[in-house]
Amino acid sequence: MYLTQALHRLLQQRPDAPAVQDATCALDWQGAVARVARFAGALCASGVRPGDRVAMLAHNSVDYFTYVFGTLWAGGVINPVNLRWNPVEIGYSLEDCETRILIVSPAFAPMIPAIRAHAPGLRHVIVTGAERPDGTLAFDDWMAAANPVPDAIRRGDDLAAILYTGGTTGRPKGVMLSHNSIAASVFGALAMKHGRANDRYLHTAPLFHIGALSGLMIALYSDSAHIFLPAFEPLAVLEAIDRERVSDLFLVPTMLRMLVDHPRFEDFDTRSVRRIRYGASPMDGGLMDRAIAAFPEAGFSQAYGMTELSPIATVLDPDDHGPEARASGTLRTAGRPTATTELRIVDADDNELPRGEVGEIVVRGPQMMLGYWNMPEATAQALRGGWMHTGDLGRMDAQGYVTVVDRLKDMIITGGENVYSAEVETALSTHPDVAQCAVIAVPDEKWGERVHAVVQPRPGRTPDPTALADHCRRTIAAFKIPRSFEFVEALPLSGAGKVLKNVLRDRVGEAAAPTPT
Repeated sequence: MYLTQALHRLLQQRPDAPAVQDATCALDWQGAVARVARFAGALCASGVRPGDRVAMLAHNSVDYFTYVFGTLWAGGVINPVNLRWNPVEIGYSLEDCETRILIVSPAFAPMIPAIRAHAPGLRHVIVTGAERPDGTLAFDDWMAAANPVPDAIRRGDDLAAILYTGGTTGRPKGVMLSHNSIAASVFGALAMKHGRANDRYLHTAPLFHIGALSGLMIALYSDSAHIFLPAFEPLAVLEAIDRERVSDLFLVPTMLRMLVDHPRFEDFDTRSVRRIRYGASPMDGGLMDRAIAAFPEAGFSQAYGMTELSPIATVLDPDDHGPEARASGTLRTAGRPTATTELRIVDADDNELPRGEVGEIVVRGPQMMLGYWNMPEATAQALRGGWMHTGDLGRMDAQGYVTVVDRLKDMIITGGENVYSAEVETALSTHPDVAQCAVIAVPDEKWGERVHAVVQPRPGRTPDPTALADHCRRTIAAFKIPRSFEFVEALPLSGAGKVLKNVLRDRVGEAAAPTPT
């Protein structure tokens, strides 16, 4: 399998169909493929050889699409840069995997000198837009001087992407994904009952993130037109849905919450939306209720996985979001393994556990990563026994539905009892005063660890800790109820929209412990 294969088919079968669009550019498939081939020619003229890494630091755009598939067309390896990182982190990721070419949009051009200081191996920095700093190349001139080249057709287990993890524990790790692994993940999702995308896919999640890249591939292999917004902004998304008659979106729960809670939501026609794919972090029950009510014409599907799985392991499809699924509890699961996924729940010795028991989720299949770049020990530990050890705790029911109960590192042990933070967050999130919350462990002299809730109130609301505790008591056991609360204007989020619990733990550890309720 090679990831540029779909471009050849679309060029042959749908050359005049809408392909890619942003605020300044719209191309059909004939134009899009020609641009990809010319970009690949520019890379080759700049010295890129098969297997070389090429990075991009930019918001979503037609240029980003061109970068992804042009790099693969040239036989290169994409290394998308996390937009939230500082120059030190960016420089580390570039230098670590010997990236030689970096493409930068004007918004990030001021960072170039600092990035270069930490990535001395860079040969070329190419800047999109009209103005460029000294010592860089102008993207349009660089492209115009090149000739299109044939597709290098790197394929199979050849390296296609290096995606750096967030680096919440030590240095970021470069996850190596092959053409086969990314394709296997995509086709596993497409093989599900409602797997295909519809005709107009809006890309608003940042494309450096594996979830958004997966959506790009799913849309490509579904023959969808691609509409790009530079970044997620709720009003801009609602305007784009209305204006462009968007059919499909990928959102993380934080984004979905901002959409359905937007004060102008009702001003826009969102009936064109037929599919909302969500993932990257758990969706609480309260938000799910509001989202289904806000988009009654849309089918919702959840994907669970991780970068190391390219990324999809399980899917909860639209049929599992109806009233029966809600009544049975299926909606609270992460769905069932895809057609390309084998999944088990195991104990600390990697023995498979009976259905219903909680253990670590491990996955085997062609979508597994090749390994971590230059980290053989970490690779061996993660892939021991031929299974990807996710670090997530979960259980599987008799029908094969998987419930993710927590990250291993986020589980709280209080008074000898295990408390799964996701369960407490679900209970808290249904209170009308709570916009978003995160539950962590803090040290406690009596219990060893205490359940501590960090709450972002809904606008105009002032939650009462006692009332929140009483609300939780209706659905979870007493030992799981938060014993202390902290109220914040906003929770710290990663570039992928995940709550950074390590930041919360560090902050609480440095400050005086909150007064228990």
